[in-house]
Amino acid sequence: MTNKNKIDIALFDVISYPLVTEKSTQQSEHNQVAFLVNKTATKPTIKMAVELAFNVKVDAVNTLILKGKQKKFRGRLGCQSDYKKAIVTLAKGQTIDIASGI
Repeated sequence: MTNKNKIDIALFDVISYPLVTEKSTQQSEHNQVAFLVNKTATKPTIKMAVELAFNVKVDAVNTLILKGKQKKFRGRLGCQSDYKKAIVTLAKGQTIDIASGI
């Protein structure tokens, strides 16, 4: 396995899955797509991973870490995990069809 292949595999570990919510559907009108990503991923690695996976040109990446909520499960208090969300702005004329997969 060459060094380039190791980098390609590492980039595919950055993106977990696309987020399909009401808000992310509205953002798609402005060439934006939301992804759940690895908490340690940086903006440049997210940009490279999306460009490599979907063959698109990325203009900007905005990230935010959402804190887990406290929930009760069978009467016991528990806490959901924190997760990182990335909102990727695509170049004009570029699209990602999330329903088709990779």
